[in-house]
Amino acid sequence: MNINLIENNISLADKNWFKTGGSARYFAQPRTQQEFQQALQFTHEHNVAIFVLGSGANILISDEGFDGLVIRPALNELSYTIIDENNAFVTAGAGVTMDQLIEYCLSHQLGGLEEFSGIPGTVGGSVYINLHYFQFLLSQFLVTATVIDSANNSVHTVDNAWFNFGYDYSTLHAETYYLIDATFKVKRLFPLDVAFARGRRTEIMRHRFNRYPTSHTCGSFFRNFLPAEIVHEKTGVKLPYVAYYLDKIGVKGSLRIGDAAVSHQHANMIVNKGSATSTQIIELAQKMQDLVHNEFNLLPQPECRLIGFKEYPLKK
Repeated sequence: MNINLIENNISLADKNWFKTGGSARYFAQPRTQQEFQQALQFTHEHNVAIFVLGSGANILISDEGFDGLVIRPALNELSYTIIDENNAFVTAGAGVTMDQLIEYCLSHQLGGLEEFSGIPGTVGGSVYINLHYFQFLLSQFLVTATVIDSANNSVHTVDNAWFNFGYDYSTLHAETYYLIDATFKVKRLFPLDVAFARGRRTEIMRHRFNRYPTSHTCGSFFRNFLPAEIVHEKTGVKLPYVAYYLDKIGVKGSLRIGDAAVSHQHANMIVNKGSATSTQIIELAQKMQDLVHNEFNLLPQPECRLIGFKEYPLKK
């Protein structure tokens, strides 16, 4: 094993978008498949829990930190293969950011993934949640991937169907397999197409940055309601959008506990205004749950992943 692979007592507050949370008991940044396997072997030998961290854009880490091994993949390889005159495959390591992947594609006259421009996250985290933006899902592009079975450290090539993709869901949620790399099918572009795609990317990012906070947040804190949960309709249509209910109770830009505040840009986004703690963010989220439940008899549940909490900290 690389003797420098496993580090001890590493702060996580600077490794997630909320900028809160304690330290990891152990921490590793594997740069190869073999180092990833060595990190998993360490967890077996020391009987510790695993959490795989990407850009930290969709998580809230407990103030007590994570009592196990945090693996932050640094597998940053990028390559592409031409299929035919219209299509190509692009393969990216789990540690590559979506921004890096999109720029790589456009630089090599490959298009399609620019639909996800401006969304923070790594390839690993994006496949994990089946990244989405309006009608586009990352699962529409993924062809194959390389994963590690944490039970025995074996490496497998899997296809799109293996992931059982859904909204904000993939097989990776079971946390028994971890992504090494993913291959996406993209379109070959002419130079004029690349210019159009870059312009579209700029416009998508402009729209996102005007509509959503761009730092110190996990993005949407609560998921939309499931069909079975919805009890309210508007003009005969059931409304699943949690932001609709949060807007109705008037929390946007006004509800706050310490430096944890509901964004003035979006009612379903909590932001750290300076020195908020994860505990304060949880307290604010609980208040949001109470207000929606009291008004609409609906109880929002998090889309943001809650890491390191010894007990589930919200109401259910």
